Formats: sequence, structure tokens, C-alpha cells
Amino acid sequence: MSAALHSTSLIANEKSPPDDMAAAATTATTTTANRKSPINGVNGIHLTADDATAMCVSSSPRRASNEDLVSQEMLSDSKPMENGVMFLREERLQAIHENLQPRLYSSKTWKELLLEEKFLNRLFFYFWPCERCLLAQVCSTWKRVLYQPIFWKDFTPILHRRDLYDTKAGGEEKKFTDLASFHLKGIESVCLVSVSDLDICEFIDNFPQSKKCTHAISLKRSTVTDAGLEVMLEQLSAVNRLELSGCNDFTEAGLWSSLNPRITSLGISDCINVGDDSVAAIAQRLPCLHELNLQAYHVTDNVMSYFTSKQSCSMAVLRLRSCWEITNHAILNIVHTLPHLHTLSLSGCSKITDDGVELIAENMHILKSLDLSWCPRITDASLEYIACDLPKLEELILDRCVRITDTGMGFLSTMSCMKTLYLRWCCQVQDFGLQHLYSMRTLQVLSLAGCPLLTSAGLSGLVQLRNLEELELTNCPGSSPELIQYFAVHLSKCVVIQ
Repeated sequence: MSAALHSTSLIANEKSPPDDMAAAATTATTTTANRKSPINGVNGIHLTADDATAMCVSSSPRRASNEDLVSQEMLSDSKPMENGVMFLREERLQAIHENLQPRLYSSKTWKELLLEEKFLNRLFFYFWPCERCLLAQVCSTWKRVLYQPIFWKDFTPILHRRDLYDTKAGGEEKKFTDLASFHLKGIESVCLVSVSDLDICEFIDNFPQSKKCTHAISLKRSTVTDAGLEVMLEQLSAVNRLELSGCNDFTEAGLWSSLNPRITSLGISDCINVGDDSVAAIAQRLPCLHELNLQAYHVTDNVMSYFTSKQSCSMAVLRLRSCWEITNHAILNIVHTLPHLHTLSLSGCSKITDDGVELIAENMHILKSLDLSWCPRITDASLEYIACDLPKLEELILDRCVRITDTGMGFLSTMSCMKTLYLRWCCQVQDFGLQHLYSMRTLQVLSLAGCPLLTSAGLSGLVQLRNLEELELTNCPGSSPELIQYFAVHLSKCVVIQ
């Protein structure tokens, strides 16, 4: 799926918020942030029944991921948080209001400011979607502001089967969860986990708006059959992006009968019945396919021969991951049938060699992203082909390419458009090879995680990469607290992951 999936389930039947701030009985907190809020650098709001307007600032340099849940410890106002949070009471809020109000807002007091929609529209952009779910329960004003579709763009709620039903006290009678808020928020994609054919039918029947407003759907670890897949795609007539992961009950016959030409993005992974015939169905049934993500252990070189001139112009993204049987013959078919790709991943296709990379470099000159991670047969020769013939390449992933050496780094140093380079666990790269990267001034993201031969002396030279925004040094022996401090001074805009 093109939209990122958040691991926190969105609870559809949200608690009804009170009408004003004083009556708010729900506590809302934020995780730490690396982005500053418009209210004078304040990162978030901590609301309780006793003091619904206390502000907090975090000392953490990085924001927690979308997958982090708000812990019970953080939700408790009986003791302070343990991550350096300082609570700013009325005096600080008044000072914030005095600084902001004359220039931007019409509110006369800081309490009015926290209910002014113009201010809230800016403030809520500094929270993750899972946090906004909590903030929407504070009061009706906040709920009205937060239910605007602009706050939920590209957000995909994950609903487990247990989330679809409200079980009453007896546990025998089930009532389907009210999902009306999805429509109000303009949510266009959904991920269903561990559902069956019947659950999917219940979802469509009890959430009729999904027939027109759902544009992307993902099924994970579900028991959907050929019949269920056909009904789902027939009923959800607006779906154009589909993902199936860990679904072992559908077959290639189901793909032949259910796939609709309107689908432009398809992802299939860990589905045991997917083989060459399944890819044939995809190629024949989806002439407008733009993106294909396929992870299947038993597909062969023949799969790429099924694609025709119909997909030649439309397909731009192809990711073949852990397709263990694919060899250089499949690469030959790719460069002939899909020459206009701008993103290609062969991650985990362990039989690909330098000859296959040479074919890619010679025939796919508009390629912008190439993933060769976990391809153990790749050597420095592949990097020479890439540097010579792929001048527009902006992203290169070489994780676990254990035969790459300092010589290969020299080839890469000539690539003037490279923005993202991953070299995780490239165990032969040393300081001498790293020096070649110092001249790659366009680099914005660099990962050297797990490179055991790099020292602090070699790593310190990376301060020459002034445009670097993210540097990963996880499990890198050359990383040290002194080096991190050195980066903090000389690469102040770069986030260092250690």
C-alpha cells in the first residue's frame, strides 16, 4: 500500500467529548517531538480533569514512532512523567497568549485561545494521528476541528477482528462497531486484520459509505477466500489499491475472477498459494497497474514474461522481495517489458549477480531508486555499472551486500544525484572507503549501521556532508558519545540514530 500503516488501532466509537474545557474528564498527552509547535516551541498539551490546560515540553531529541502507545504511566497525573517533561501552568500559558495574540489571534485570554479554531488548526498538525484520537475527546470544539479530513490524509486505521464488534456483557450478542467517524474524517483507506469472508461482508453492510469512500484496503493474516475476495472488490467499487498479506485461503482462480482493471497498486506477500499463475492473472487483469509489490518464494523467471506493452508505460514501481528462484533471466525480461520503471527492488533475490545489475544499468536509465539489499552475490563491479549508467539514481540500498569493498565506495562517489544511501552490515567497508563519500554533498540520508570496520576517525569526516539530514550508526563500533556530540555541533540539522 502507498499509505503508511499505523500499528495503533483507531477506536471508532470514540468517547463523546464534553462541551467545554472545564468539563473535560479525559487526559490527552503527546509523545516527544523533533518538530516545534507554533506555540513558542511547546511540543504538546497535557489535559486532565483538574487542569485541562497544562502545557508540557519534552527534553527528548527525537519523536516516538507512530507505533508507540501512550502508557498508563504517562496518562497518570499523580506523578510527573519520566522523560524530562516540565509542566507549564497558567503563568506560562498567559505569556504564550500575550506573545501570540496581538499578531495572529483574536482571543482575549489564553483559555479562549485554546478554543479558537484558527489556533487549533495550526496546533493539531504537530500531533500524530493516534494522539489526535485522544485530543478529539477533550471537548466538542476540539472534536469539530479534528474531524476535518485534512488531519487524516494518508492515515490508515488498522482494525483487528475484535475491533469490528462491540461484545455485550453476556458475550453472546455482538453489535458491529460504529464507523461513521471514518466517513466524517475523510478516511480513504483501511487495514483489516484476522478477518473472514463474513467479517468483510459485515464491514461493508454496516459501513455502507465504504462502498464509495474506500480507495485502499489491506487484508493481513486473514482467511478470505476466492469468493470473499470477489465480493469485496465488487462491492467496494472505489478501491484502486489492494494489499494481501498472510492470506493463505485464496488461489490464483480468485485473482482471475476478482481483480478489476481499476486497481493501480497491488501488494501480495506471504500468501502460500501465489505462484507463476497468480502473476499471470495480475498481468492480464490489471492493464493500468502502476505499482506491484510481490513477495513470493516460489515464483520463477517466467513471471516477468507475462507482462505486456499494456504495463510498459503505466508501471513505474516494481518490488520483488525474497523471490528466491528469480535469476538474471528475470532481469532480462524486466528490462525489455518494463523499461520505464523509476523504482526497482530486488531485495532478497539472492541469485541475482553482477551480470543482472549490468543489464539494469544499461537499459533503465531513468531509474531513481534501486534496492539490492540481501543480494550476497553483488560485488564492486555492480557499483561500477550503476555509477556509469544510472546518472539519475537518487536512492541505493545495499544492506547485507557483504562483498562490497572500499573500491565500490569510490565508484559511488561520482554519483551527483544520490540523496539516500544504505550500507547496513556491509562488513568490508573501511575508513578509506568512507572517505570517498565525503564528496557526495547531495547525500541527505546515510546508513552505516552494523559496519564493524569503521572508526571514529573515519566517521568524523562525515561532517563535510552539510546537507545530511539523517545518519544511522546503530551497532557501529566506531560510534561514541564524543562523536555524537561532535555531530551535534557540526551537523546540527542532522538526526543521528545510534
